Amino acid sequence: MANQKGGVGKTTATVNIGAALAELGHRVLIIDLDPQGNASSSLGLVPASLQVSVYDVLLQDLPLENCVEATAVRGLFIAPSNLNLAGAEIELVPMMGRETRLRRAIDGVADHYSFVLIDCPPSLGLLTINALTAADEVLVPMQCEYIAVEGMVQLDQNVDLVRANLNPRLHISMVLLQMYDARTKLSQDVVEEVRKHPTWGPKTLKTVIPRTVRVAEAPSYGKPVITFDPSSVGAKAYREAAKEIAAWQE
Repeated sequence: MANQKGGVGKTTATVNIGAALAELGHRVLIIDLDPQGNASSSLGLVPASLQVSVYDVLLQDLPLENCVEATAVRGLFIAPSNLNLAGAEIELVPMMGRETRLRRAIDGVADHYSFVLIDCPPSLGLLTINALTAADEVLVPMQCEYIAVEGMVQLDQNVDLVRANLNPRLHISMVLLQMYDARTKLSQDVVEEVRKHPTWGPKTLKTVIPRTVRVAEAPSYGKPVITFDPSSVGAKAYREAAKEIAAWQE
């Protein structure tokens, strides 16, 4: 899950799509690669109290399975992060194979999961490079605002660079439109523009995630919205998006 722009709902999408896929019966691993640890706290963990985290996987060669935590959602697991990961950008610089450390870690557990979702930080540093080098596909969560469209252009260029130099199988496979406000013409215009785009249009999911209070509230309770308020509009939308994603992968 990647987008060069912050505040587009990458973590929200990762947590809720992961939970919805698990609800469909898939075994899902979320890798929290953001030092803020928001995906971890959104699933009920306390990042400051973690004994081990993704930091130890990347810097100390800890096997990934040794830091994976079960969540309250059956079938959903998370490799958590905390602020220790902030130093990884610098500490990785002198290390051999610094861009491929996450890929090697995931290779050891990939067969145990139907989906591995990586929540990336918004910057294109070594953490995001590790994620893009490890991934097969990029799902782009996109806010229904024009400045988010500009972020898509930057991400497209960066994916091309990683594909040319580190990971030839990488490609942008899906775009998920989020924070849609049906009351504004801006949201409607952005959706229309993205759907008409020759590159992004065919990759854009039919489901659009509305801007709702319940989706925003759920992380403060350490839950995805599909368990926090299962009948809410946001929960239903993420379930529909997960069904599209699962069908897309078949």
